[in-house]
Amino acid sequence: MSTLHTPQAGDDGVKDTDVVSLLMRQHGDIRNLFDEVERTNGEERRDAFRRLVRLLAVHETAEEEVVHPFARRALPGGEQVIKDRLAEERAAKETLAALDDLDTDDPKFMPQLLKLRKDVQEHARAEERYEFSHIRRSTDSANLAAMAKAVKAAEAMAPTRPHPGVESGAANMALGPVAALMDRTKDAVRKAMGKDS
Repeated sequence: MSTLHTPQAGDDGVKDTDVVSLLMRQHGDIRNLFDEVERTNGEERRDAFRRLVRLLAVHETAEEEVVHPFARRALPGGEQVIKDRLAEERAAKETLAALDDLDTDDPKFMPQLLKLRKDVQEHARAEERYEFSHIRRSTDSANLAAMAKAVKAAEAMAPTRPHPGVESGAANMALGPVAALMDRTKDAVRKAMGKDS
């Protein structure tokens, strides 16, 4: 196993009291995981890809539950900004679903992965430009911290390393299919935000 694994989100001990900084760090973790999938092969690539899928699922769910509703209300033209981001997320999810049906050694895997990477990076840049920069200007530090707490609750649902005693990415994935993971993430985020439903 490579020693160049992307660190577990939160391993750096940063408090993450600003939701924008936290989401930007996750964008960096996602880029690093794409790099890891591209430069590895065999079981190592399968493991890195499973960690990437889990982080993408949790990151997008947290944005849908925490960031997009705030942006829709608070930003000028927020409704259209979020409509555009959701369309990008849908396209990425379709590519991700196609990838999830392939083995990482399949010759079709890398071209699909590169398409996903392009979609995800364009989406991240649009979020950073049209959403994140405006969020920080549209609210106070207490609200940024409250949103960060909810995103941290989501992050805890997606360990980027296998659980102890689970040696393969495929076995680790069996602990929670992506759809179930997204549901658990929504529940964790809503609980962190003080919502029961």
